[in-house]
Amino acid sequence: MAEYIIKGGQKLEGEVTISGSKNASLPIIAATVLNAGKTTLYNVPDIHDTKMMFEILKKLGGTVTKKNNKIIIDTSKIHTYEIPEELMRQMRSSVILAGGLIRKTQKSNIFISRWM
Repeated sequence: MAEYIIKGGQKLEGEVTISGSKNASLPIIAATVLNAGKTTLYNVPDIHDTKMMFEILKKLGGTVTKKNNKIIIDTSKIHTYEIPEELMRQMRSSVILAGGLIRKTQKSNIFISRWM
């Protein structure tokens, strides 16, 4: 992690780019299931959990397009409510998709294991 050491006596100015938050991004990505069209997100962190969430959306029938710092998610063609077990095992928080799937398809089938 980078650190900044600031010594007094001089004016402080500049810009710092803040990376996106996993804890904010995952629920927002899950909420895209409720959208009837495309959702554009910016500054989503490029980490394992967000990548797994995108893979799950693709397996459900959605599309995910990445362009620079922009991610376009289209969940209008989600055709199934079953999240593959192998993807569920890789990301415990994928259970947050259940609410959107139930609303969209009136069903949800997720694998929950105490050994996840």
